[in-house]
Amino acid sequence: MEPVRKKQLIEATLEVMAEVGYHGTTISLISKRAGLSSGIISHYFGDKQGLIEATMRHLLDALKITQRIDDPLERIDFIIENNFSQTQGASSATNTWFNFWALSLHNEGLHRLQCINHKRLERNLAFSYRKLLKPEQVKNAASSTAALIDGYWLRYSMGSVGNGDFSEAVARCKQYVRDLVAQYGR
Repeated sequence: MEPVRKKQLIEATLEVMAEVGYHGTTISLISKRAGLSSGIISHYFGDKQGLIEATMRHLLDALKITQRIDDPLERIDFIIENNFSQTQGASSATNTWFNFWALSLHNEGLHRLQCINHKRLERNLAFSYRKLLKPEQVKNAASSTAALIDGYWLRYSMGSVGNGDFSEAVARCKQYVRDLVAQYGR
């Protein structure tokens, strides 16, 4: 029952943060949304901060590569698509990511999670780029691709372009990768 309740609380946290932001999010609002007592949050997560960190880990887990993809270009495509997936682009996830990024500037636990996410993305990209590019190009390609993913995700999520439709952002990121491979490939 514990995993089910934790999932309910994490989903409720995503919804509440999407509606009222981090500062408006309270244990009471989360527990009401989840249909559970507020004491259960303390029992499972310690406090609001523990629940927020668990919610961020939930979003980060959705970005993990869970399948084996041998072709390096297909693997990079998967990473790009996964970062622009419906899960990451849903309004509740989007608002939580915005809060997460802002809070990570001042919160050690969230900053640590942000660093883990950033390093994981670059490591995963570099792993595939090593098979596609000259060695001296790998680090820059991974870093630039990660920045491109983050930048397009931010622009498209804020609605300044694309109206929440990530298909153009995905296509542009994939084209960038192909251009890199054409220019610096082995």
